[in-house]
Amino acid sequence: MARNSMTNIIKYDARDELIQKVVYEISNDLRSALDSNKYITFAVPGGTTPVPILEKLSEVQLDWSRVKIILGDERWVPYSHERSNSKLIMETLLKNEASGAQFIPIYADFATPEEGILHINKDIEACLPLSIALLGMGADMHTASLFPGLINLKAALSIDAPTLVPISAPGISDPRVSLSARVFNSSQKKHVVFFGAEKRKALDDALSLDPLSAPVRAILEGRVAMYGAAWGRSSR
Repeated sequence: MARNSMTNIIKYDARDELIQKVVYEISNDLRSALDSNKYITFAVPGGTTPVPILEKLSEVQLDWSRVKIILGDERWVPYSHERSNSKLIMETLLKNEASGAQFIPIYADFATPEEGILHINKDIEACLPLSIALLGMGADMHTASLFPGLINLKAALSIDAPTLVPISAPGISDPRVSLSARVFNSSQKKHVVFFGAEKRKALDDALSLDPLSAPVRAILEGRVAMYGAAWGRSSR
């Protein structure tokens, strides 16, 4: 393990070592937040990268009945859909010890995210601010569903952004909804995880770019822990 002090990245040679460390740190953060709050909110990502972290977190012993789980972003598809992040979270995190956690969906059965947001926004806002957020990063420097080039990206990154942002753009297969950068930055602690040399270079580039070009840059404020592993090969 090595620490890059300039960007505050903790670097691991092995993915398993990184996963173990992230689970340990998030578990401690969850317990600490529960010590001073009746209920807490934990934001989690979809996709394949966090799966081993979420599965190990599901085995952690704590009072999960007081933990509200919310996705950082979601595809606007039914829960049964193979690309549903909600389905993924139910299968990887909301089991074992964590089966008693409260899942707060950011999808509803409406035709579009724009319509659905009107009906679920109050429920999401009632869970804020976030206590802990786990995020990833793409090689294109996106995080959650805040992608470079989105028409409404400037609004999604602004300090007065709405809680939920509808996401639709060329190259994105399904319409999506994402928490805004403002919501992520309200979190007491953020953990950003990425694998592979390609994403390591993307992070280096992001640190010197405007958030409109590198949206992940917008959430690297406040209490952030960044973890990277497997520098010598690209992630899946």
